[in-house]
Amino acid sequence: MMFFSTRDAEKKLFKASEVIKQGLASDGGLFVPDSIPSLSLDEIKALADKSYPEKAATILSKFLSDYTYEELLEDATAAYSPAGFPDGAAPLKKVRDGLYSLELWRGPTAAFKDMALQIMPRLLSRALVKTGEENTALILVATSGDTGKAALEGHKDIDKVKIMVFYPVDGVSKVQKLQMVTQTGSNVNVCAIKGNFDDAQTGVKKIFSDPEAKAKLLENGYVLSSANSINWGRLAPQIVYYFHSYCELLKNGEIELGEAINVCVPTGNFGNIFAAYIAKMMGLPIDKMVCASNSNNVLTDFIESGVYDRNRSFHLTMSPSMDILISSNLERLLYFTAGTEATSAYMKQLSECGRYEVSEDVKETIRSNFAGYCADETETAKTLKRFYENGYLADTHTSVALCCADKYLVDTNDNKKMVVVSTASPYKFAADVYKSITTTDAPDGTAALDALRDLTGMEISYPLRDLDKRTVNFDTVVDKEQMLEEVYKFM
Repeated sequence: MMFFSTRDAEKKLFKASEVIKQGLASDGGLFVPDSIPSLSLDEIKALADKSYPEKAATILSKFLSDYTYEELLEDATAAYSPAGFPDGAAPLKKVRDGLYSLELWRGPTAAFKDMALQIMPRLLSRALVKTGEENTALILVATSGDTGKAALEGHKDIDKVKIMVFYPVDGVSKVQKLQMVTQTGSNVNVCAIKGNFDDAQTGVKKIFSDPEAKAKLLENGYVLSSANSINWGRLAPQIVYYFHSYCELLKNGEIELGEAINVCVPTGNFGNIFAAYIAKMMGLPIDKMVCASNSNNVLTDFIESGVYDRNRSFHLTMSPSMDILISSNLERLLYFTAGTEATSAYMKQLSECGRYEVSEDVKETIRSNFAGYCADETETAKTLKRFYENGYLADTHTSVALCCADKYLVDTNDNKKMVVVSTASPYKFAADVYKSITTTDAPDGTAALDALRDLTGMEISYPLRDLDKRTVNFDTVVDKEQMLEEVYKFM
């Protein structure tokens, strides 16, 4: 299988290893596969008896064809080991009849990003060898909270790799910030910017498309790569857990083979839910994908109207990983529904005036697959409390999804089984979870974790214990215009 840019009408082809090493296409577009592989129902049934690493190796081998199955199985086995995932990778919990929570946060940083970022560094390390790369890979990451820590943890002390993470100084939770600034490793750096996530993401993209910056880095022995979901090597592992969730429902007798399910995904940058779309195109029986947004509901409006408009108020919410107005992976969906020429035009309009409108047929194709819903702060808090009182404790992002799932069910009476993607431990956002349940403020800082444990009786997730006792190693804060300068300093 080969790959090309969403914006490249000439379709210049790249191998998977080249795509994983490069991250972002030189024209600013995102890499997409030249075809979508398919799995039959019998092949999906056979997956149900396999371990998670075996499922991952099987699915990834369909896309990463210059990697052997044995290489992928070795990397998946190491990535999803009991040491990092003591509760197993991606357990599926039944919340109530017909509603299930896919808990993707059982890994080493207590966020769903671990599902991709524990295996991606291994894929990158092999890509450097496969492409004959002699330079060091310099990974630049923009994060709204969870990607940063997961990428740092996954890439720390990896040979021939350095990683630098940018985050919005006031746009992450206290726990997320502590996780990042206390990161250890000889090859890591963390920098806060004065701005929001979109500013950080735009800054990283500008560096990737700056030929002078690339040349200067290359002169000093570095090639750029990315760990954000704009990198296909980050997105592809996310496809796996949708197949896994379906297989778990099969094993547990909750569905029959071939029975369609729905999924509801708390969404910011559109990578997680786009992975579900790829799984559907591969033959996984998914009917509707509910795109759940918080008060930053640009995606809800887009799915409803066909107009994407980032010219709106930006809200800091208690689900900060979704505080995004420029959803990068939506470009991949546009490519698959509208084609290269239209996608290039949409992205040009977004860059120049902050909005674009898709054609009626593209809008209808998207609406046939996706439903857009949003939950404001009050709705999120009420949903979190309601589900807790009924026996399930969720974080704020998952609560947005639970709220949107229920809105969808009320509006449609769709009785298909619904899998809600749970993206973070409640303890990553302990203060807001505590306040949602009790309606009173939690203690400051990491004391909120202890307060939530005392309230709920649920043990603090192992990656978050004793955070306040760790040494702060990074305290730099810069203007967004200084990001490239900080990269040069790190170089």
